[in-house]
This record gives sequence, structure tokens and C-alpha cells, in this order.
Amino acid sequence: MDGYELLLAYLDKYSPILIFIVLALGFGLVTLALSYLVQPKYPEFEKLSVYECGSEPFSDSRMPFPVRYYVIAMLFVIFDIEVIFLYPWAITFHDLGVIGLIEMMIFIGLFVVAYVYAWRKGALEWD
Repeated sequence: MDGYELLLAYLDKYSPILIFIVLALGFGLVTLALSYLVQPKYPEFEKLSVYECGSEPFSDSRMPFPVRYYVIAMLFVIFDIEVIFLYPWAITFHDLGVIGLIEMMIFIGLFVVAYVYAWRKGALEWD
């Protein structure tokens, strides 16, 4: 098989993926262009003003956030990752047997210890 036939074989295998990517990009670009062309263009003060969650901003947007917000966000991400690891374990639980159960209990136990530690340190207090 020469290089040309090999290229055709690859294109035959991956052409649906390539077509899907082209269609997805085309759809995105066409809808953006269409919305830009048909949108009404009435620049008013209300439309050009700063908008934040339905209320007027009352301070500078570059004010520092307390570290507590970042800690809560990191804890949220960590516990989400734990749930992501639980799903494949639950799927293969029958094949893993007792050893898999013990390993998962250790894994969950470490997260419980971390959760209790964060709770005692006050990382979960919102005030």
C-alpha cells in the first residue's frame, strides 16, 4: 500500500469526524454572523452601562475577594473530582471485589478527613 492509498484509507475512516467539525464550526460562524447582521443597533445609555446580576455596581470591579471564596471553590472542585472517580469504580465494582471496596473506603475516608479538617478550620463558613 503506497502513501496515497494510506491517506485515502485514513480519510475514509476519519471523514465523518472531519465533516462534523466543519459543520459545527460553520454553524457557529453562520449564527454569529447572522445575529450580527439582524440585531437592532440602538446604542443607548442603559445598554452601554455596566450590568452585574440585575443590580447596579456599587464599587470598583477590581476589589480583592477574600481567600475563603477560593477555598470553597477548590473544595467544590475536589469533591466533584471524587464523584467522577466513584462512577468508574461503581461500574467495575463486580470485577474488583473486596479489594476494590477496601481501596474505595480508604479513598472516601481520606476525603471525609479532609472535609472535617476544612470544616473545623472554618473554611466552609460563608460570613
